[in-house]
Amino acid sequence: MPTRHGLPPTHLLLAIAIMAVWGTNFVVIKLALAHLAPLTFALLRFFFVFVPLAFFIPRPQVAWSDLAAYGILIGAGQFGILFTAMRSDITPGLASLVIQTQVFFTIGLSMWLNGEKVAPYQIGALLLATAGLLTIMAHTDGSATPLGLGLVLVAALSWALGNIAVRRAQPENMLSYVVWSALFSVPPLAGFALVIEGPERMASGIAAADSWTWAAVAWQSIGNTMFGYVAWGWLLNRHPSATVAPLALLVPVFGLGASALFLNEPLQLWKLVAFLLVMAGLSLGMFWPRIRQGWIR
Repeated sequence: MPTRHGLPPTHLLLAIAIMAVWGTNFVVIKLALAHLAPLTFALLRFFFVFVPLAFFIPRPQVAWSDLAAYGILIGAGQFGILFTAMRSDITPGLASLVIQTQVFFTIGLSMWLNGEKVAPYQIGALLLATAGLLTIMAHTDGSATPLGLGLVLVAALSWALGNIAVRRAQPENMLSYVVWSALFSVPPLAGFALVIEGPERMASGIAAADSWTWAAVAWQSIGNTMFGYVAWGWLLNRHPSATVAPLALLVPVFGLGASALFLNEPLQLWKLVAFLLVMAGLSLGMFWPRIRQGWIR
């Protein structure tokens, strides 16, 4: 059963590991998009999630409609749209920030659909972390088109709806759930890719893909999807969305670190200030219940 407030230390460490994978993922995405068209890239990602594991892992005991909802929302909705935006309409760093609006979509949807209560300290934590994100956004070079920003916001809403879908389904085996939901990601991605990108562009991109591109596809399928989304769904099944979702605000922190390490992006003072604000918000959200209990005792 979900707990009311706070995460146990082991669950918190798992969440941080997920955020590390997702944060560095924006560098990986940009690498693959150098050769693959965005919808083709998303199609390959979810095809290799479904094949070959579906032949060895039984279908989860949830409704087909639940699998379809999650597969379409996360596959075609979140990643098909995000990859399309990142091709030329928004930079990886800015995309890693804007996609975090899923936190607010998730909490808002949970309040509306599930009647979840948001504690005052959680609102304060979100405000602190949001101040950190706004600090980062205020110092970007603005290299995004209105279309790019709009697309990433739609991708964030799709992610939030996917969070709600997995909480509703509450699958016992998240790996099975993620693998079999990919069955419903592949057809819409294939259809959109054929119509928007065309078979020639799809084929030429696959033919031009080098070993690094295929490594990026594998990272997307195994690290980002099978580990990241399996573990994320597992946490959402055990804790309120208002407790789990704000942890995704760590994604741009890891994204900045990965950009500095692999793309030689400098870490100016304002980036360190933003980092401290985000960490302060997350620390308040994670540790305030235990601190308060200690005071009461």
